[in-house]
Amino acid sequence: MTTVGFIGSGQIGTAIARLAIEAGYQVVLSNSRGPETLADTVAELGPRASAATSGEAAAAGDIVVVTVPVKAFPDLPAAALAQKAVIDTCNYGPERDGHIPELDGTSLTSSELLLRYIPDAMVVKAFNNIFYKHLLSLARPAGATDRSYLPIAGDSAPAKAAVTEFIESTGYSVVDAGPLADSWRQATGTPVWGTPYGPYSNEKGQSAGEDAIRAALATATR
Repeated sequence: MTTVGFIGSGQIGTAIARLAIEAGYQVVLSNSRGPETLADTVAELGPRASAATSGEAAAAGDIVVVTVPVKAFPDLPAAALAQKAVIDTCNYGPERDGHIPELDGTSLTSSELLLRYIPDAMVVKAFNNIFYKHLLSLARPAGATDRSYLPIAGDSAPAKAAVTEFIESTGYSVVDAGPLADSWRQATGTPVWGTPYGPYSNEKGQSAGEDAIRAALATATR
């Protein structure tokens, strides 16, 4: 795998792109405003980064990171994402996305909603529970005693394996949090969301080991 596509290039997307480049990947960024608006970001990230339309970024990626507001799910390039491993970093926020009854209740997770719009993709929830500054500052090489863990959830074993390999290459280890139906355990406001990595006021964050992440997932309530 050599290329990671990005649909959405905000703070978390750009942070993942930076880690991916440091790990040796090519990245293709996109947003809703057009490739030309990403010129400064691409220049900062360097020669392994380029900008494209969302459809082009999806087509180019061996893995594709979707990092957009939940209300933007209907606009995703479903055909270009077919058969792709898709990392879903998205968090539902009614104040931004409007109220979605199925997500306000407990009948659906936001990742399951995403899958309705890109039904032929293999969705894996990841990177949604960590502050972007902590994501950048806590990355550690394999074997480091203070290496942090990130939870992932998904229904496709091959996609989970591919996403695990990618995450591990970017400086983190992985806790398998189950299927997409269980991805609510890492949603906004749950114990594993943000807290294990320290407060936002501490931009360097604190390492969160496997036991801490498993315990936080286990104590989540719906």
